[in-house]
Amino acid sequence: TVFNLFTLSTSVSYALDVFGGQRRLVEGLHAEVDLAHANERAAYLALAGNIVNTVIAKAAYRAEVEATLQLIELQKEQVRLAEIQARAGTVPYSTVLSLRSQLASYEATIPQLEQKSTQSAHLLAALSGHVPAEWTAPEVSLGDLTLPIDLPVSLPSALVRQRPDILAAEATAHAASANIGVATAALLPNVTLSGSLEAVSNSTSMLFPANGKAWSVGAHATAPLFEGGTLWFKRKAALDNYRQAMALYRQTVLGAFVQVADSLRALDHDAQSLLAEDEALAAAEQALRLIQANYQAGLATYLDVLNADA
Repeated sequence: TVFNLFTLSTSVSYALDVFGGQRRLVEGLHAEVDLAHANERAAYLALAGNIVNTVIAKAAYRAEVEATLQLIELQKEQVRLAEIQARAGTVPYSTVLSLRSQLASYEATIPQLEQKSTQSAHLLAALSGHVPAEWTAPEVSLGDLTLPIDLPVSLPSALVRQRPDILAAEATAHAASANIGVATAALLPNVTLSGSLEAVSNSTSMLFPANGKAWSVGAHATAPLFEGGTLWFKRKAALDNYRQAMALYRQTVLGAFVQVADSLRALDHDAQSLLAEDEALAAAEQALRLIQANYQAGLATYLDVLNADA
């Protein structure tokens, strides 16, 4: 006899995480989220740093071009005066040739500097997410760039703790540690509670009355019996991965301390270099004023003034 059988059922199961495998799995997933956040922050900081460096480089190239153009004008004036003196027989003609050679070397640097400035502008457009032909970087002069007056005081350890590469290495080690718990729990039994409720009838109208229903509640446990050492070696691999992650974490921390120490020392050395250059500039300005006074008194030539100005 052909007949219809209608079944409506539902079941619920819950794994008793006795040995913490699922907890460690969730912990590892949280560590992967932290790793993704650290990598995202590192990418953002790298992009921001590259943009700042490119803006500074572009402004520096433009300032160098302007300074070189001023030197060229001074050199042209020196050549003109040297030619007059050579025609008057007061200086040898070799002086004129030497000044012309120096003038040509100054003029040869202009295209190179212009090329570097153009490359910086193109790189800035790319870092900003634009095609160079469709976007022009705003002009920023070197004098417009200033350092903050008050720098935040912080310990090297605090600076290191904020680095995204440190946070990424820490999250990687955290995930590797959680994987050890997952691999360990796989070696042990797994207990699951389950329950089901179903209704069976040869007609849909009889699915919902009580005489067509059945239920069941139970628990079952599964345990690895023979895996050929696979689970044991997986746990051993997890331990080795954790040791590797901790070694990389330690290496990253040590490298970060070295970079922070180098940066702090570089700030000190840059300050010393800047102080020496300021003293050199003050001495050059004083020498220029002295030569200008001698020129007005007839004790120095105009060529001496141009040399001091350069």
